[in-house]
Amino acid sequence: MLKKLLLAVLVAAPMSLFAQKIAYVNTQEVFQLMPDVKEADAKLAEVSKKYETEYKSLQDEFNKKIQEFQNLAQDTPESIKERRQQELQELSQKIQNFEEVAGKDIQRQQQTLLAPIQEKIKSAIQAVGQENAYTIILDSNQPLYTGPDAVNATPLVKKKLNLSDAPAAAPAK
Repeated sequence: MLKKLLLAVLVAAPMSLFAQKIAYVNTQEVFQLMPDVKEADAKLAEVSKKYETEYKSLQDEFNKKIQEFQNLAQDTPESIKERRQQELQELSQKIQNFEEVAGKDIQRQQQTLLAPIQEKIKSAIQAVGQENAYTIILDSNQPLYTGPDAVNATPLVKKKLNLSDAPAAAPAK
């Protein structure tokens, strides 16, 4: 009895493998066509510009203080020189902290802006998978080999998201 059950499982297992429908999608291509991406990029560029302006201001202040320190007269008391050096070190630390905070904030804002776009793509891929009875949809940017039986679902996902092959224009303001 156990042998018959095992034999039935071994015979049925390969058949179930042939019934699987596998597809792939180029998520990068779909992502680049999303109109929301240009809007997110514009917002990130705006934030980055503000941080760059502030960074330049800090850098200019630092360079001015270095120049002042280098122009101190030879007979300047040591305590004044030490205080100026300490000011330079503090300003240098302030610049480093600013760089770190700005980088983290830009990264956080990027994640916040891109998360809804990525969720739309994921939802569209899931919908295409369900509508077409795919067993699995892979990202075409990852596989090492794609056989001739695999279906390219990228056009179906684009259609689901109402995307054309040309990059979307920026939304009118």
